[in-house]
This record gives sequence, structure tokens and C-alpha cells, in this order.
Amino acid sequence: MIKFGLLGCGRISKRHSDLLGGGHIKGAELVAVCDRERERADAIASKFGVSACYEPDELLSRKDVDAVAVLTPSGLHPQHAIACARAGKHVVVEKPMALRLQDADDMIRACDEAGVKLFVVKQNRFNVPIVKAREALEAGRFGKLVLGTVRVRWCREQAYYDQDAWRGTWAFDGGVLTNQASHHIDMLEWFFGDVVSVHARSSTALVKIETEDTAVATLKFRNGALGIIEATTAARPTDIEGSLSILGEKGTVEVGGFAMNQIRHWRFVDQLPSDKEVIEKFSVNPPNVYGFGHQAYYEHVVECLAERGAALVDGFQGRKSLELISALYESIETGQEVSLRFVPRRSRLGVPS
Repeated sequence: MIKFGLLGCGRISKRHSDLLGGGHIKGAELVAVCDRERERADAIASKFGVSACYEPDELLSRKDVDAVAVLTPSGLHPQHAIACARAGKHVVVEKPMALRLQDADDMIRACDEAGVKLFVVKQNRFNVPIVKAREALEAGRFGKLVLGTVRVRWCREQAYYDQDAWRGTWAFDGGVLTNQASHHIDMLEWFFGDVVSVHARSSTALVKIETEDTAVATLKFRNGALGIIEATTAARPTDIEGSLSILGEKGTVEVGGFAMNQIRHWRFVDQLPSDKEVIEKFSVNPPNVYGFGHQAYYEHVVECLAERGAALVDGFQGRKSLELISALYESIETGQEVSLRFVPRRSRLGVPS
């Protein structure tokens, strides 16, 4: 039994606590939660009958905690993840793993030195439609990849950003590219491979925050394919979609829905009998998968810890998508195309205003 603690009891903690505390993950148990805002910690602790802590050191000193889910503001992930590693705890850190590449490197190094595993939450990789699309990719069914597009059209009004002072800040959060669209950007890179260069633009259209609520970008991949990112939290009055499109010489797949959880298009030049089954049985995540891919993600984490296996999204994978996001911000600041790999010079991400 892997015993978990939650560090941070904000908005995202509901998904993690419901799964771990509700007994939905075989081989995992929630034993303690921590937040400096006592009412937040107390609410989750009382709901699941676990201990409440109010300082990170209090949680990390517990001998009954094997792994910690770091759910604090993004700008605090590095210091909290490193503290977990030094305390001998395995680390599950929400996206993005950090805001600066140097911080991501420090996190990877700290976990390596402590001999603990570092997992970065990318739960959409476990969505059933994404899994089927990935199987088609690995089977070579797309042929030459031509164009990949992700679209994040969500609604986040001013009240969302006003919930916590860190939201929409450069130092602790970043904008739509870092927060809401980071899963989709990771997915684009996961399917199409290494990025050669990016060119991005952004605006802060409808809310009062430091960072952007709307951004567009074009990407060039090493394999010759092109990519498009369209991301906004300025959709009104409600969320529209979070989607991924994969276009190749031999087929096209579009995964849509709110969080890349529904197959909207599945066509290949060379049709297979199994394609009908994909459309009929796997086009939408089954209802028993809580929070879309989070349940499968945690099952993967537990399996890795129990059997000492390799993580699908470890620190290096998390850093890879962070580097791409950093390049997007560099392009926004300079107005120029930015090549990967690069050293951030103008990107404001992770820097106090």
C-alpha cells in the first residue's frame, strides 16, 4: 500500500483527494493533507478521515507518508518538490512542474540524488481516445505526419483569477499557455516529436491579470510537420472545447470534448475491422474513469512505485514540455521565431513583476 499526502488543498486537490481518499486507486491510500489555509486542509481531512497539517515540514516529517502530491501554485512547485525529495518522499507534481527550466533541472537532480521518483501529472495521456490514437501512431497508420493542431477554448472569468492572488501572475502561475493549455501542448509534442522552432503571439483580452488569456502559435517539427496552438480562456459565456487534431498522409484523427476525451473524427486510408470498434466502444472515456485520465494516471504511478518501473511522464518529459512553453513566451516577448533548444533571455515566466 502506497500512502500519499497532499501538499496544497486548492481547486485541483478535489480530483486528487476524491481518488486517493475515496478508495478508487488500488494499492494507494490517502493519509494526510496540508495547507497553510487551515480551513482548506480541515475540509478535506474531515471528509476522508485523514490527518490535517498546516506546514509542509509537518507533512514531510510523517513516517507514514511514502509519496506526496504537490498541488501548490506552480511557482512554488520547485521548492516543495525538492523538500519532498530531501525528506525521502516520492513526488507527484501537478502541471507545469516548474516555471523556469533551471528550477525543473534542480527538481530532477534533487529526486535523483535522494533516490525517489518524480512524476509530472499529464493525465490526458491516459484518456481512452488518446490511448487509441497513440496506438494508431505507433502502428504507423498516419504515415507521414503533416499537421497537428490543439485548441483550448475555455471560459475563465475574472472571479476565477480573483480566487487566489497567485493566479495569472508571472511569478507563480503564467497564463493560458502555462496553466490551461499545458496538457494540450504536451500532447502535440508527444504525437509529433521534437520541435525545431516556434512563433507565438498573445493578448490579455477580457480579464485583469499580468499574463495572457489568449495566445496563438505556429510550430515546426523536426520531422517536417507543422503545428498550430490556439489557446484562450476568453471563450464566453461557457467552455467550448479542448481538442487535438492529427493529420497525416494516410489518416486523420480529431479528439475533442472538454478535455481531449471524445473522438470526433477517425478515418484512415487503410481501414481496419477494429476501426468500427474504436468508434463504437472507445470514442468517449467510460463514465467510471473519474476526472477523465486521473484515475488511470494514479494507477500508473502506483504500479511504477510498486514494481520500480519507469514513469510515462517523468521529470525529463515534464521539462521537455516546459521548454516548449518557455520558447513560446520568448517568442511573444521578442516578436521573433525562436529555435529549440534555447536559453531563455526575455521570457517573463517565473519572474516576479
